[in-house]
Amino acid sequence: MQRYYISTCYDGANYCGWQIQPNGKSVQEVVSKCLSLLLGEELLVTGAGRTDAGVHARFMPAHFDVQVPIADTVALVGRMNRFLPKDIAVRGLCAVHADAHARFDATARSYEYHVVTEKSPFDEGHAYRLPYAVDFEAMNQAAKRLFDYTDFTSFSKLHTDVKTNDCTIYRAEWEQIDATHWVFHISANRFLRNMVRAVVGTLLRVGRGEIDIAGFCRIIEAKDRCQAGQSVPACALYLTDVVYPYPLEW
Repeated sequence: MQRYYISTCYDGANYCGWQIQPNGKSVQEVVSKCLSLLLGEELLVTGAGRTDAGVHARFMPAHFDVQVPIADTVALVGRMNRFLPKDIAVRGLCAVHADAHARFDATARSYEYHVVTEKSPFDEGHAYRLPYAVDFEAMNQAAKRLFDYTDFTSFSKLHTDVKTNDCTIYRAEWEQIDATHWVFHISANRFLRNMVRAVVGTLLRVGRGEIDIAGFCRIIEAKDRCQAGQSVPACALYLTDVVYPYPLEW
């Protein structure tokens, strides 16, 4: 038995998310079926996490096991990309040790959330057009306070089965790309379900002047999802990086 990591990227608009669901088409399902067909054995890829319906990924690593080692990983990547739909691509394959785990071994993950302040046909379905003016400097000041906390229950989807809502945030900042395009960057050792979209939704309340920075902190300290802002649309969220404690040679 040989274990491999696979690097995938995808536009999530047409999928119910990464993880296989009973009521929709998932990225995990499509990639697993493609590999099973090309390798001639039934297998299932295990991702570094699970993105929600409509969320995109520039880098989603996953692992899978095969009975017979792959003779030419570069050739297999090419075959997969010819077989897969246009909204999913494979960037690389590499052999790893038998107990490597794409999800549990990850030490950090990074996301981006894209917003635009004017209508653009090129951003439709891939960025959130703000229907109101916001103060990005105020939102950046509030984002810095995320470093002061570890319990982010207020930004977690309700009734999840995780053992802890503690996360360590390494980066949280808004970056201006051009006159109408801003990106929120956030990195942490782990994320809760719906966390990034809830954080952005609450920061936008700061940007609109509905709450101040002290109010933002009180929302975190309340550990109550009902006090935080609404989750922003999934279409503007991208998983951009996953870090491991060992090198991967794609």
